[in-house]
Amino acid sequence: MLSGRDFWSTHEGDGIRSLVLVDGPHGVRRQGGEADNLGFNESLPATCFPPGVALGSTWNPDLIREVGEALGREARALDVDVLLGPAINIKRSPLGGRTFEYFSEDPLLTGVLATEYVHGVQSTGVGASLKHFAVNSQETERMRVSAEVDDRALREIYLPAFERVVTEAQPVTVMSSYNAINGVFSSENEWLLTELLRGEWGFDGLVVSDWGAIKDRVDALRAGLDLEMPGTGDEGRNAIVAAVRDGRVDRAVVDRAIDRLRRLAERTAVVAPADLTDMDAHHALARRAAGEAVVLLRNERDTLPLRRGQRIAVLGELAVKPQYQGGGSSHVNVTRLDIPLDELRAALGDLVYAPGYATDPAADAAMLLEHARAAAEAADVAVVFVGLQEKDQSEGFDRTHLDLPAEHVALIQAVAAVAERTVVVLSNGGVVSLEPWHDSVDAIVEGWVLGQAAGGALADVLTGVVNPSGRLAESIPFRLQDTPTYLNFPGENEIVRHGEGVFVGYRWYTTAEQPVRYSFGHGLSYTTFAYEGLEVSASGTDTAAARVTVRNEGAVAGAEVVQLYVAPAASSVRRPVRELAAFTKVRLEPGESAVVEFALDRRAFAYWDIVKERWFVEPGTHRVELGRSSADIVASAGVPLEGDIDKPAPLTLESTVGDWFGHPVVGPALMQEMTAGASAEQLAAASENENMLKMVESMPMGQFARFPGVEIPDAALEQLMALSG
Repeated sequence: MLSGRDFWSTHEGDGIRSLVLVDGPHGVRRQGGEADNLGFNESLPATCFPPGVALGSTWNPDLIREVGEALGREARALDVDVLLGPAINIKRSPLGGRTFEYFSEDPLLTGVLATEYVHGVQSTGVGASLKHFAVNSQETERMRVSAEVDDRALREIYLPAFERVVTEAQPVTVMSSYNAINGVFSSENEWLLTELLRGEWGFDGLVVSDWGAIKDRVDALRAGLDLEMPGTGDEGRNAIVAAVRDGRVDRAVVDRAIDRLRRLAERTAVVAPADLTDMDAHHALARRAAGEAVVLLRNERDTLPLRRGQRIAVLGELAVKPQYQGGGSSHVNVTRLDIPLDELRAALGDLVYAPGYATDPAADAAMLLEHARAAAEAADVAVVFVGLQEKDQSEGFDRTHLDLPAEHVALIQAVAAVAERTVVVLSNGGVVSLEPWHDSVDAIVEGWVLGQAAGGALADVLTGVVNPSGRLAESIPFRLQDTPTYLNFPGENEIVRHGEGVFVGYRWYTTAEQPVRYSFGHGLSYTTFAYEGLEVSASGTDTAAARVTVRNEGAVAGAEVVQLYVAPAASSVRRPVRELAAFTKVRLEPGESAVVEFALDRRAFAYWDIVKERWFVEPGTHRVELGRSSADIVASAGVPLEGDIDKPAPLTLESTVGDWFGHPVVGPALMQEMTAGASAEQLAAASENENMLKMVESMPMGQFARFPGVEIPDAALEQLMALSG
């Protein structure tokens, strides 16, 4: 019962029905016949919704919930009990091979969106499986690598999204990751699966392994992993039985895991026959979601939107062979596929098309490039489709660079040299470099991988049917060398050191004042928005409320993502200069305004105190910043918070000299003890030598007190320690 029957289903018995668990996260990959989890074999047709990289760029929790509901309906129609998603690992490096499945480099944005995804899926009776728990930010050596990461980075970056989804959406399952964390594999990690997940966060569902992740079935069961997938024949069963018989595992541990499996079967039981899913409606939703995911990065001279009557050349093979998803276990067999060129012709009439490059290695590259150049030269606007292929971005391996294919860059440069105006449309599951061609083009549309409705969604944005409202959920650097993980990704000797700590993504770029090509949160619109009257006030000792008016000053309707960041008060630990604290998406007609209000909870201001293992809010004035991106702050206001005020810890002889002199009660008394009997000249010399205390402030007081010339009596030290409490 605690090991899969095959790749996708569990055993039935003991009154528990067999369950079917299949891959998402952006489409139901239900396989018939020969099954595998690598994406080699075909699956039943299903809607391919925009993958996580695109959904993250919508910054729209309500839309994500709609997508989750549709995924749940399709899963139920295909007799699926648990959909393996959402995938919510943090985009630590833009090279991550699986980042097309993940939402963001920011844990708050990731957690808010994933919470609605789970609400949506589970509203249909289908269970969600939150993955990959935890710190699974790379594919290189993913089955063996140990992520060496400090407690602050764990608590502030890699765990908060999981915590939010578990506590607010109650997913029925959580999937453990392949990797180890600080030397202990996730599937056998009792602190992760029991103490944290169940003890601190209150998770009451079932923990399932990633497919083939378990190293030791008995250790995994003891750690809190209930279900091993896929099936391993009798191996797992025999190991558990032997462990119970020889006393290494209490039978109650087995019974508890069985009860969790039984509860999962009850939670996902079909309460009504599956209805026929409206696939046309789901395709329309996929198109709407994809349109909202597109990020308009650049739009000089109002080149976009395109208009009927313009001479338009569409260039690049990706316009007829769209790249709309990544490779690996999440690969979906689509119900239909929108072709960008066809959709643009339907919207704009006759267009000139030239491939410009070809995936066929036998093609005449020079001739293709020359034809594209000629078409661009004769056009008012040249629209160039470039990006990555599925072979470039997949589960199982990481990228080694950020560059577009050389033939794609050559096409952009050739077209930009002759075209009156040039628009570049990107299709890529992970961030790509926009150098060296960025400044030579007029408009850049970040189209990510958008699912099966990619063609229609891109046409909608390019022609202005949809006003772009996507915002970057990850930073676009100038160079790979500028990224915070450049020297630590993907590690070596089966270890990857998270040396950047909490300074992941925009937290690094803003704090180090490292310029990027486009910042986290950036995105343009065909209209303009203005902000008025940011107000911030404390609502408690460690919470605040904020409000601001946003107005659409342009001529077309549009949506603005209102982003609030917190710049912390002076802190005893090094912190990012700002962190995303709240956001919302507001749709406004031309001239319309809306008042947006935010409640900032304690965690918006806190950091993880590694000494006392708790969240801590520094007393002092924090700043709440209103930004169009993490680097474009348009208004800010200070908010004084009482925060957490700790009674100083009792002093010992191991406490430092700095601790002793800095104690509010002991410090003055110690100074009086040390200066008793000193001459005026000695006191004046000591006060002028500012470096004296700095030289010894890290020394334990027990050693310092014995120094010649210091020699504080033991009795005096004991009296002072008593004063410290």
